[in-house]
Amino acid sequence: MSIKENWVHFILQLQNDICHALEKCDGKAKFIEDAWDRPEGGGGKTRVIANGNVFEKGGVNTSIVYGDVTAAMRTQLKIEGATWFACGLSLVIHPFNPFVPTVHANYRMFELYNEKEEVIDRWFGGGTDLTPYYLFEEDAIHFHQTYKNVCDDFDTSFYAQFKAECDDYFVNWHRNKERRGIGGIFYDYKRPDDDKDVHFWMNFARSCGYAFIDAYIPIVEKRKNIPFNAEHKHWQEIRRGRYTEFNLVHDRGTLFGLKTNGRIESILMSLPPTVRFEYNYHPKEGSEEDKLLQACLHPRDWV
Repeated sequence: MSIKENWVHFILQLQNDICHALEKCDGKAKFIEDAWDRPEGGGGKTRVIANGNVFEKGGVNTSIVYGDVTAAMRTQLKIEGATWFACGLSLVIHPFNPFVPTVHANYRMFELYNEKEEVIDRWFGGGTDLTPYYLFEEDAIHFHQTYKNVCDDFDTSFYAQFKAECDDYFVNWHRNKERRGIGGIFYDYKRPDDDKDVHFWMNFARSCGYAFIDAYIPIVEKRKNIPFNAEHKHWQEIRRGRYTEFNLVHDRGTLFGLKTNGRIESILMSLPPTVRFEYNYHPKEGSEEDKLLQACLHPRDWV
């Protein structure tokens, strides 16, 4: 198989395996698949889970899209070339229980071609990050340690580098550098070279993609049956508002989808089902809610 075919096969299999793991964890809800076509080229599989025992709303999406490089892409995305191809998986899971964190992951490959359909550029990107509503430090340590272990298998410099990139990417800059959550790893525009070839980056993405199951599912299993009340749910919706702000104002993936005529329902699948935007809201100093907020204002080394 070609590099492109190998990548597509990996992404579709990862979607199947993650959906299976999440369904097993929920015990009730099943993913519903919505296959769609993009008029300019390609399409995708949007899989949505809702109203389960554990997961209030979530999606595990794959897309395989391609087309001509447009004037808007040249000016707004700084892309030069004749045609392009992109394939990736993107997931966001929003749980019912405020003690279970929201999670996001995305792994993708982009190729750019000249008029002769020759590859003139190729890059990989991805990452997984955690957005808790209440901070359990052992969960944060487990999540970060899982990804540090994966990174260390490939390059011992990766975890510190990609953690810092994650901490500095998922930021609501308009809210005094408030982070969306407690981070994870994030990397982008990784181009193969003589030291780290295309197979290196494909294998790294594969290891990171499957590490999602090991990093997230044990946390869900540990927290999904903790009793919660209306005050806990209120705080969850306040924090979901911050999540929404980041995705609509700052997220490059959302902006790319909108600029390339992506499927709106799939792009905005990441938004939580219910949110609150309350004027000048601040949690009580020293409370568990404030503890979470401080963790988002000041990134920590968890491992």
